[in-house]
Amino acid sequence: MTKNKFSLVGKVAIVTGASRGIGRAIATDLAAAGARVVVSSRKQEGVDEAAAAIRADGGEALAVACHVGKAEQRKALVERTLATWGRIDVLVNNAATNLAFSPALQIEESVFDKIMEVNAKGPFELAKACYEALQQAKGSVINIASVEGVRPARMMSAYAASKAALISLTKSLAQEWSPDVRVNVICPGLTRTKFAEPLWSNDDIVREVVSRVPLQRIAEPEEISGLAVFLASDAASYCTGTAFNVDGGYLI
Repeated sequence: MTKNKFSLVGKVAIVTGASRGIGRAIATDLAAAGARVVVSSRKQEGVDEAAAAIRADGGEALAVACHVGKAEQRKALVERTLATWGRIDVLVNNAATNLAFSPALQIEESVFDKIMEVNAKGPFELAKACYEALQQAKGSVINIASVEGVRPARMMSAYAASKAALISLTKSLAQEWSPDVRVNVICPGLTRTKFAEPLWSNDDIVREVVSRVPLQRIAEPEEISGLAVFLASDAASYCTGTAFNVDGGYLI
């Protein structure tokens, strides 16, 4: 009986930033659990490839390119999902950008605005666009933030601010949208993705990070995705408004 609580059969999930890294791992694992998955990212070529891989493994996937910072593209993503599968049970806001690994004094206003547009405003507006469908489905929003939103590091001020905003938005929406829609946020530690390559490819940074991680290593994308499957499922029916750290113990 408990096993069935983790099944996502019959559910429809949208995953942004799903062409690679953590987003792709989440989309793949949601599909493996039985969900029909809308694989979304900025470039059509990338989402086509990721969706094809899911289908090759026996899952159901729809590829829809979407820049989450663009209102018309968010609207089209939601409309395409509903036109294809008629419902939205799960929204995973994973798409993110970081254009500034630099001192705060060197970050241009336009760069700060772009980071906030994609990392905070985009997820907020997409969740709002999905709300009616999520409410009908008694669904789940899963935001992907970062340990940087909890404990900011040097040279990451704009990115850290955007992820702190996403954590705060999660808690606000969880209060406003309960009991119909659950809203949670996952805060990964340093993970071996293309997005984070400038960090994990630097031996000095890795040594510094790992020195603070009890598990003594950085994460792989597949170590983040399992929690997303749990939060999307009925097994997490009493979880809302919570920031879940998947960081090897970094934030202890």
